Amino acid sequence: MERATISPMTDPVSLDAQTRRTRILARHPNLVAFGVLTAVLIALPLVLRNNYQISILNFIGLNTILTVGLALLMGYAGQVSLGHAVFYGLGGYGVGILAQRTGLPPLAAIVGAAIITGLIALLIGIPLLRLRGYYLAVATLGLNVIFLLIATNETELTGGPNGLAIPGDLTIGGFTFDSDLKFYFLIWLVTLALIAVSLNIVNSRIGRALRAIDSSEIAAETLGINTARLKLQTLVLSAMYASIAGSLYAYWIGIVSPSDFSINFSIELVVMVAIGGLASVWGAIFGAAVVTLLIELLRNFLPQVLSGASGEHQIVAFGILLIFIMILMPEGLTAGSLKRLRAWRKKT
Repeated sequence: MERATISPMTDPVSLDAQTRRTRILARHPNLVAFGVLTAVLIALPLVLRNNYQISILNFIGLNTILTVGLALLMGYAGQVSLGHAVFYGLGGYGVGILAQRTGLPPLAAIVGAAIITGLIALLIGIPLLRLRGYYLAVATLGLNVIFLLIATNETELTGGPNGLAIPGDLTIGGFTFDSDLKFYFLIWLVTLALIAVSLNIVNSRIGRALRAIDSSEIAAETLGINTARLKLQTLVLSAMYASIAGSLYAYWIGIVSPSDFSINFSIELVVMVAIGGLASVWGAIFGAAVVTLLIELLRNFLPQVLSGASGEHQIVAFGILLIFIMILMPEGLTAGSLKRLRAWRKKT
């Protein structure tokens, strides 16, 4: 066994400190990544003073909340959902209806909408999660269709195609969130909190059980894992994540309408998870950022490059770019990059 050699000029105290630092980084990579992300998020508003750029970061934050919840359901529990925008919409409409009909303060309305969304996910999840594979995907797609029909036709409750206005500003503890920058800090604070919760879940015994279900549900059941209950719990948690994101979106924009929670958006969320890496909490951030920025770039720059470009052209261009990304990194942006980094290290 080789022993580390210490140069006569090396200070043993500083060497011990460096060794401790190295061990902490090796044992707690999530803590390091969390610290780096927090520092970047604090610094970004100092660089990006444009409200438009801040609003893009807000959308990335909201999409990250949605993608993290969907990654738990799809990447860890192995359950496909093509209708996750439903729970996003329940959060948005939920706070609006609760605020209008009951006069609840904003924070209570957000919590109430999340609880109601969780209960709805529980009720529909009991029969829904009996399905598997393509059948489950089609069923969740149908769920999105039903939600859009209700949101469009129940005008007295939802405002119909014109949308539902959210009364008042979001106020918590006497502090009013009335600007994009204020919402930026709130959205990303909630995002970081939910990322921390998700990391604790996936690194716990529950996370190992979820990975077992994803690998083989039958094998997981033989090990004594209650797969039906765990899948249902993950669906409820994922739905509550989406509801919180929908509530924040509703208060930020001030109005919600059926077009905000379309089937296309549900599919975009699945794409975000796939690009980030199905079983990756950190990958959810990259997936949300890549897809959100791609959509925004195509919306702004495609009409300048291609004369007369419309929404259909943007969808085609978006699809082509995604195909290239998935061909180059089929395991997702995060997993693919890590794999290439390890291969490069071995070569060097």
